[in-house]
Amino acid sequence: MTAPALDLGGVVVATTLPFTPDDAAPGGLAVDYDRYAAHCSWLIDNGCRGVGPNGSLGEYSSLTDEERRRVVQTAVEAVGGRGLVIAGVHGVGWHQARHWAELAAEDGADGVLLLPPTLYRANRQEVLTHYAKVDEVGLPIMMYNNPIDTKVDLVPDLVAELAQLPNVVAIKEFSLDARRVREIRDLCDIDVIAGADDLLFEALVAGATGWFAGYPNAFPREAVELYDLLTTGRIDQGRTLFEQMAPVFAWDSKTEFVQAIKYSIDVAGESTGGPTRPPRGPLSEAQRSIVRRDTERALAYSRSRA
Repeated sequence: MTAPALDLGGVVVATTLPFTPDDAAPGGLAVDYDRYAAHCSWLIDNGCRGVGPNGSLGEYSSLTDEERRRVVQTAVEAVGGRGLVIAGVHGVGWHQARHWAELAAEDGADGVLLLPPTLYRANRQEVLTHYAKVDEVGLPIMMYNNPIDTKVDLVPDLVAELAQLPNVVAIKEFSLDARRVREIRDLCDIDVIAGADDLLFEALVAGATGWFAGYPNAFPREAVELYDLLTTGRIDQGRTLFEQMAPVFAWDSKTEFVQAIKYSIDVAGESTGGPTRPPRGPLSEAQRSIVRRDTERALAYSRSRA
């Protein structure tokens, strides 16, 4: 089965997930689906191309199976056809990833985001099998290269081989190697999507098609403006805006990126960030101080231009 074409130009936000205290819930925190729906809708209202539930920022690995599915259903309902829903379907084995992809298709997602096998350093053939089995579901697949977390690097020649699968349409590139955009585009005809917020400038100037983003959870309007500037040739203006956002964007590549982005959402004050489930703990006071400083710097610059 071949999936329909998918326009990934724009800002697709890897959504954070709000929790509310509940002693009966895992880690003492229950998913707040109402606030999550409101967050997804707010992102679309502010010009984002779509949302990505159940990514690392959505703490998918800390969710129960029931929660994980309901998060996708909530995103689909909240977006309501106004944008894309690209559901994370990551799993240790292809049988798990395929299961989540089948549910995503059933629940109305437009595509899936798929890491190589998690918690296992898969070899090349195992990676090929992993993607081929999920490809059979028939939804568009955005591969996700994050060798920092998975210890599996989707190097350009492997990406080119995987791109031959009928439903592989894009790769979210998070190797932190700015050369990868050009190298992948030279080898195959799929969309290369910027994955590291603090390398956005380099990725888009090098020809990345879209941005699967973390920090637009806190700054959707600024993020959309930045994307538009850099993809329509207004490089000097885009560089100026990026330079003001880059210090806070740098938290997207740190260990505590989920906590930092959630705290930035709270500092910005237009949506809800809140706490994280185990194993993630709170930021230290020193970290909170730096995140607040960097967030307020970005907000002050944005408001000065309003």
